[in-house]
Amino acid sequence: MGDLTHFNEQGRAKMVDISEKDVTVRTAIAQSSIEVNSEIHEKIEQGKIGKGDVLAVAQVAGVMAAKNTSQWIPMCHPLSLNGINVNFEWEEKTDTYILHIQVEVKTQGKTGVEMEALTAASATALTVYDMCKAIDKGMVIGPTFLKKKTGGKSGDFER
Repeated sequence: MGDLTHFNEQGRAKMVDISEKDVTVRTAIAQSSIEVNSEIHEKIEQGKIGKGDVLAVAQVAGVMAAKNTSQWIPMCHPLSLNGINVNFEWEEKTDTYILHIQVEVKTQGKTGVEMEALTAASATALTVYDMCKAIDKGMVIGPTFLKKKTGGKSGDFER
């Protein structure tokens, strides 16, 4: 594990200076999930949630969250993103359904997009919760994790 770089000489938080870093193509894939009951699953699939198309709205929320990550995470650099892709896959359990959310974010820059992918996956799951909470507030979000990243000085990572 590397040294923590977000502290200055006085031990206070700082945004890391990336001026000398090379521009490279960088990608990150993050995953989250939300567990819902069968009623919510059925209503999402049939488009019968009163607030609208849950997956379409959640997908847009994920894209917006990735684009605005530096406004949420204090030491995160504002980045120009080249691509954001949000995908969904249902898993049926005994009494529940799990919506797996996978977000891939790409850029060409001096710092990685892990935080953008993680923020997007989280916001996507939170949006599903928000749109369905009138039916059941017992939904469970997570785990949320980095699945893969490429590019940059620290190299590639795959869970």
